[in-house]
Order: sequence, then structure tokens, then C-alpha cells
Amino acid sequence: MDSLRFDFTVRRRSFAVELALELGETPFALVGPSGAGKTTVLRALAGLVRPEAGVIALNGDLWFDAERAIDVPPEERSVGLVFQDYALFPHLSVADNVGYGARKEVSSLLENFGIAHLAGVKPAALSGGERQRVALARALARDPQVLLLDEPLAALDAHTRGRVRGELRELLERLALPTILVTHDFQDAAALAERVAVMVDGKLVQTGTPEELVAEPATPFVADFTGGNLVPGDARATGDGLTEVTLEDGTRLLSTDLGEGKVGIVVYPWEITVARSAPVDSAQNHIRGTIATLVPVANRVRVRVGPLTAEITAASAERLALRPGEVVFASFKASGTRLVPLA
Repeated sequence: MDSLRFDFTVRRRSFAVELALELGETPFALVGPSGAGKTTVLRALAGLVRPEAGVIALNGDLWFDAERAIDVPPEERSVGLVFQDYALFPHLSVADNVGYGARKEVSSLLENFGIAHLAGVKPAALSGGERQRVALARALARDPQVLLLDEPLAALDAHTRGRVRGELRELLERLALPTILVTHDFQDAAALAERVAVMVDGKLVQTGTPEELVAEPATPFVADFTGGNLVPGDARATGDGLTEVTLEDGTRLLSTDLGEGKVGIVVYPWEITVARSAPVDSAQNHIRGTIATLVPVANRVRVRVGPLTAEITAASAERLALRPGEVVFASFKASGTRLVPLA
């Protein structure tokens, strides 16, 4: 089984990127805010940036070792790198772009990616999805042992993005290569990677499966990145195994998480129900607020109520006849109310 191992430090202007990971043949997502150092990691692995210290090795073969003065040049590293803007050569045809530096037969790659009919076309005449396929085909034409993808879906429109995301997942499963995917989109990370690492200012703040990040976000950024509502408040133990959090407007909510002092309540949109009056059910938390917006998303509707965004079915929204400006109750369970400390 292929294994990529690295432990290095790259100095940037305001902080150092310090990362140690060992990856196998399943895709791994690296996420975080802009400027966190994610692309720097990819460039260091590809040999485009030289770390100050550390080691990079594939299957035990050293690509970089600061102490032993080993630094294999980019062209000798078995890496396929797809840049965020795809970086296709505008003056070359699709076939020539894919064939640039190729170690594999180009025509079969064009067939496999469904772009054989575009072989003579220049990049300017391609759609976003077609450009992405060309960039991936070019990266794989080098017959790499490691695949690095920098925001591979960011340049696509929403309609194309969903379709291409599925195609890319199938491709990565077939390739079975150590793959690092950099993205700002949690849906991309969850769909394409089995494990996700969250990086802030060059350091990892949490690593886990997408499900683990949703269930137990370690920081406010992780909660926000995974789609959670984050509402600040003051927490205190109730003495019966629950934590009471008082919001700025005096609303009191309960959580089964432990917390004390300044915290952020995290609740996910799909865990919130919306009603015209406070329901009498197992939900212990109720926030009364005015509907600010109603946004249809496929067969669901995202409803902004006070500080929260709820996601309900389109049928429920129609049955309730919800309208902006109306007062409703957003309700959720104490067990679905997570807490993260706030500095």
C-alpha cells in the first residue's frame, strides 16, 4: 500500500506552517480559512516550496530531508498537482495540454475522461467542467504516485459542481492513490475525503471523519465550517447533568455538553424545527424570532429566525405558510446543542 509521510515546517511572513501526517490510499481533505497555509502544504510536497526543517517521504523514499540535505526537484517527484485555476496552457490544445510532460499514453486518458472529442480545442473554448477534466487528465498523465488537488471544484458553477463532485469521487476511488484535497467547502470535503484536517494559522486544530467534525466541533471555526449555527452566551452547570447558557438577549438554553463561562452554542440547521407557537414536545430549547429570509435549496427551505438558520422541508414551509417578517419559534433539543469555548 502506498504511504506518504511528512513532518515539516515552512516559515511564512506571520506564522510557520507546521504539519505532520501519514496518508494511505484514501483521499484526505485539508481545510481552513484563506491564508491558513493549505496551499503551502501542497507546494512543499510538490517541491515548489522548500521547508526549513523536516522530512517528506513516499513509501520510505526520501523526497526531502533537511538534516541530510536531500531535496528531490519537482520534476523527479511522482506528484500530480491540479491548481485551483487549473493552469492550462492557453496556446495549446487539449491533447497537447494533457501530453505536456506525460509518461502515459494520452489518447486513452482523453477517452477515459470523456474529452477525446475535444482533443484539438483550446482551453478558452471549454466549459468549467471540461477544463477540470483536462487538468486532472494532465496530472494523471505523469503517472503519479501522489495526487494533490488545490480547490479542484472552486471554479465550477453550482449545477456543474454537484455532478463533477460525484465523478471525481469515483475517480479517486479507482485510483487508490495518496490524495490531498484542499477546499473551502465542507460538502466537497465530506463527499470526497474519508478524513478531514482543519488548519488555522499553519496548525491543525482538529482531524477526523466529516461525521466526527459535525458531532464534536473543537473550535468555533470548525462549527461554522461544517455548517453549524454559532451563538455566543454564558454557560453554567445546572447541577442535574445539563449546562444552561444565557444568550445576550436573556434567552436561556440547555445543553447536554459540559461548559462554563463564555461559550458558543452550536446547533445545525437540520436539527431545528420551526413552528408558529412553542411546541410541547421533547425539544427543550425555543428561540422566538422574526423570519428574516426564506431560501429554497432543492426540496428544502432555509429559514433565518433571529440568530439561527433552520432547514426544513419545502412541504413544511408551505404547510406553515411562512413569510418574511412573521414571528415564529425555532426549537431544538438539548442533546443537539453543542458547546465550544470562546476566548
